[in-house]
Amino acid sequence: MSFLPPGLILAIDTIVMLAMMAFSVRRHFKNKHDSSSGGKRFARLNKRASFFDKNHRAKKYHSLEDDDIALESRITHVVRSDTAFGGNFTPIDSHRDDTELISDLDLFIQSMSKCIGTEKFGLSFEFTDLKFQPKKAKKPILSDVTGRIDRGSLWGVMGASGAGKSTFVNVLMGKQAFTGGTTKINGVPGDIKKYKKIIGYVPQDDIVLPELTVRENILHSARIRLPSTWGDEQIQKHVDILISCLQLAHVKDSLVGSAATPVISGGQRKRVSIGIELAAAPMALFLDEPTSGLDATSASSIMMTLKELSRLNITVITIIHQPRAEIFGSLDSLILFGKGRVIYQGPEREVQPYFENLGFDFPRSGNPADTIMDIIAGQGHLYKPSGDTGIWSLIHNWKQRQDSQKQHRESNASTISTLPPTPQPRLSNTHITPNTTSTALTLTSSTSNNTKAAEVLSLRRSINSRGAPFHKQIYHCLLRSLLQQYRLRSSFFFEIGVSALGGFLIGLAQFKAEGINFRGYYLPPYTILSSSIDYSSVPQMALLVGIAIGLIASSPGVKIFGEEKLVYWREASAGHNRLAYYTGKILSTFPRMVVACLHFTATFMVLCTPRIDWGAAFVANLLYFYTIYGLASIVSMLTRREDGPLLAVMASLIVGVLNGMSPTLSVVAEWHMAWFWRALPGTWLAEAYFEKNVGGLGYLYAIEHASQGSGYRVGKFGWDCCVLGIIGTVYRVLAFLGMRFLDQRGKG
Repeated sequence: MSFLPPGLILAIDTIVMLAMMAFSVRRHFKNKHDSSSGGKRFARLNKRASFFDKNHRAKKYHSLEDDDIALESRITHVVRSDTAFGGNFTPIDSHRDDTELISDLDLFIQSMSKCIGTEKFGLSFEFTDLKFQPKKAKKPILSDVTGRIDRGSLWGVMGASGAGKSTFVNVLMGKQAFTGGTTKINGVPGDIKKYKKIIGYVPQDDIVLPELTVRENILHSARIRLPSTWGDEQIQKHVDILISCLQLAHVKDSLVGSAATPVISGGQRKRVSIGIELAAAPMALFLDEPTSGLDATSASSIMMTLKELSRLNITVITIIHQPRAEIFGSLDSLILFGKGRVIYQGPEREVQPYFENLGFDFPRSGNPADTIMDIIAGQGHLYKPSGDTGIWSLIHNWKQRQDSQKQHRESNASTISTLPPTPQPRLSNTHITPNTTSTALTLTSSTSNNTKAAEVLSLRRSINSRGAPFHKQIYHCLLRSLLQQYRLRSSFFFEIGVSALGGFLIGLAQFKAEGINFRGYYLPPYTILSSSIDYSSVPQMALLVGIAIGLIASSPGVKIFGEEKLVYWREASAGHNRLAYYTGKILSTFPRMVVACLHFTATFMVLCTPRIDWGAAFVANLLYFYTIYGLASIVSMLTRREDGPLLAVMASLIVGVLNGMSPTLSVVAEWHMAWFWRALPGTWLAEAYFEKNVGGLGYLYAIEHASQGSGYRVGKFGWDCCVLGIIGTVYRVLAFLGMRFLDQRGKG
């Protein structure tokens, strides 16, 4: 029996090594095959990309260069009005001749239309007297914000630091509840949070998983957020089309890498971040400074991508700071903020004339965006020698313009309503009466209302169909987490090595005892022959085991969640099920715990040779691993990533040391503090070890006296293990609650 643990370890390690070698060989031959066929594949892609109908009416854009990969102008089948607000979208005919080559963009439009359930992709936003004031703040951050954002346009939100632009975007997309005013989406008032499944948000930092490839990052988002009726084949096809449209096909199998150790370029990372949102087929896309930190070429590439998305009738709203002239000119419309209020809202081509009418002079050779940023930041005196150039003056001027336009519209409406009825021409065989005219107007109004109602109903169906079922989300999160651990297998192997070393050292410390770790009073009539008693050796052994497991498992337990807080917050705000994510991560740690515990227990048992059998020791140790991982999860939710491992080690030492060895549970009971010791997992591990090492000696020793002296109960091994499992589960529940509620950045 003593050869079983090392034999089992040897077998498992051999299988793992062979599997790793087989995978490496397979990957080598796959890469070799891909490199040999790469030329043919890129030739086909270039042939497809060069196919453009000469009679297309869409506006073409100049190709840009990003990392030596040409960015082709792919918008070839979309017709848009000349106005800067909205646009008329011409859908692609899905019943073409099969012999005609269909571009990736056509396929992407068809996939979007199928997902959304309507040919009108975008969302329009209306907001009136919008206000936001935090509970403890004396002044509102936003105030008197009124306007409209039509679908199918690229909007830029600009303002100085603290002007309220980020708050406005958060309120508009439902991440922050406004405290005043009204909002409408597609003309329908309601809670914006209901639309979060069809609204994409790209944060300023590229929050992606570095251990996954470009395609794996985007594919996971699609599997979680696309309609539940879609099969995996449809989802994968949708993702491949999207990757091709984003010009990421040549790096789709490359790891994304971290900011410290990048694998792909910064512009490609940003497109991956955008692709994660586009994979869910959103009807509106918000971005927080998408060009920040990028070089000029990459920034232009990103803005070109956003421009093309707006041509698909998707509403694109981006916070942008100090853009280049070319990027500024690519925007359709602008919203300028100052001190939480609107300074300008309208077409980009009219913003310079508007400020010039206020008396500001724009340098002929300068970037108009720089001049505008100076003006709305309170530096307008540089461009206007005389007159009031303060921010409040700009706010007042815009407010006056809005009021004037409103009065003009009301005046026109009043004039139209007072005009005499237009005489109706007489038509032969036709009798027109006022009732006939009224009926026609009623029918027109009814048709418009029916169209709007149908659009609202289609939108609701699209929202309700979004998202994979709960069990599938758990499955996909589990697979993703296992894949991450595989990609970080060096840390896994390191944990196994530390586990084996820890078991070896603890076993070596107990080696001299040769398994004799208890001496008590002999049963009558041999009690008088009893020598010195030893009730503390078993608790001491459990103490060493608990400390060793705490040192082994606390740091990996923190990294399970501590490294992914930003990813969790992004996914939760996008509609991912929080519990499914958490459950998948928890389940992914079980194989890791089992293998680590196996190595620890085997080496410990071989050297220590205690009376407890190997199976019981493995179960008790595994459940203690489970509790330490749960405790580390709590620490990771409450602390910064840098502090988590150290604090988790300290917490594991505390729960391991307070196991009832010293002071004993009998002494603690006199202090009326036994409940506290019983609330810690170390006590239950020590009691489980006490039962299996001492409980079987009842034929020789007075076990009841030993139980009373130490405070440990005998005959309760099953209950001890159950309590360890309960404590570990409670730790995980507390960690989930902390992840869900304590940090409001994840609030969606």
